[in-house]
Amino acid sequence: ISLSLFFFSLHFLLNNMVYFIEFELVSLNSTMIVMTFLFDWMSLLFMSFVLMISSLVIFYSKEYMSSDENINRFIMLVLMFVLSMMMLIISPNLISILLGWDGLGLVSYCLVIYFQNVKSYNAGMLTALSNRIGDVALLLAIAWMLNYGSWNYIFYLEVMKNDFEMMMIGSLVMLAAMTKSAQIPFSSWLPAAMAAPTPVSALVHSSTLVTAGVYLLIRFNILLSTSWLGQLLLLLSGLTMFMAGLGANFEFDLKKIIALSTLSQLGLMMSILSMGFYKLAMFHLLTHALFKALLFMCAGAIIHNMNNSQDIRLMGGLSIHMPLTSACFNVSNLALCGMPFLAGFYSKDMILEIVMISNINLFSFFLYFFSTGLTVSYSFRLVYYSMTGDLNCGSLNMLNDESWIMLRGMLGLLFMSII
Repeated sequence: ISLSLFFFSLHFLLNNMVYFIEFELVSLNSTMIVMTFLFDWMSLLFMSFVLMISSLVIFYSKEYMSSDENINRFIMLVLMFVLSMMMLIISPNLISILLGWDGLGLVSYCLVIYFQNVKSYNAGMLTALSNRIGDVALLLAIAWMLNYGSWNYIFYLEVMKNDFEMMMIGSLVMLAAMTKSAQIPFSSWLPAAMAAPTPVSALVHSSTLVTAGVYLLIRFNILLSTSWLGQLLLLLSGLTMFMAGLGANFEFDLKKIIALSTLSQLGLMMSILSMGFYKLAMFHLLTHALFKALLFMCAGAIIHNMNNSQDIRLMGGLSIHMPLTSACFNVSNLALCGMPFLAGFYSKDMILEIVMISNINLFSFFLYFFSTGLTVSYSFRLVYYSMTGDLNCGSLNMLNDESWIMLRGMLGLLFMSII
């Protein structure tokens, strides 16, 4: 399905096509309840990427979760998650977006508390309650749209963009997207959600949950560029990018470092989006999804082999013991830093070039470039702690690189995050 959607999206992009599919669910006394789907190049391409990453992640979790008795329940939860994301991507309608949005929130709560202990419950409550703010904002936006003809926001964006009500709807949608994509002041839940199993983190923090807010704002980008909302979002997302990069330099938990780097990249996407370059944000969204999922899967393989220890101070010399995993890890790390000729370079470098030629104040300029420097800094710190030197845990080491199911899932993403 992922491959077919990819070729469809290329076809739609080259021929500038949009399919708007509307079918009637129930018709009662001249009241029609219709379900609408919007297929354009953007939704098709994003769906193809989400499906590819989730298929590789589910393949990977066959081995990662092999000691789990309830692995079928786990797979079903992940599939429900992907289904909610599909719902959100193809709906041009605020009501059906709310269905997918709340599905994401609910299933992500179930997945964060999958390993049941006090820490997981606290993290899950934090995630669910932070995301509730965004859901309430979406409900309020639906209420504000009662004076229009329908809830298909896509019809009203162009014509009504200077209307006061449309601006209220835009600010509510921006609030919703900021909670779901974890911008300041709602950013605390994203590192906390690392209590979930690693395959879930790979799926959630690369392509589905945290990018839902960015995707929604890409759809609503007309409202950002014409009002003060864009300027506010630029400030907040720049600060998010800066804070996450700074925090990742002082973190010792392997998964939390990668979560904070996701937060930093989300800040980058949001800030370039608030300047009005929505196609660049989309491009970085797609490349980031690929290499970040690969980074999480390599981290999962390392954690699996270190007997579920996540502290990077106990690692070291992994490049000797796990060469193939380390190779994937290094490639995805370099793609994250924006190493030339890897996927991350093309999107990050273009974003920074556009920032350089834009009319932007010095503070935001500093936030962009210093945060990009911090990205390189914590990536090389991670490599220094885990790859070089000697192993810092027990003298009996069980490290091996023979986990073929996990490696096959990782190699599929390795190929994509290079090309």
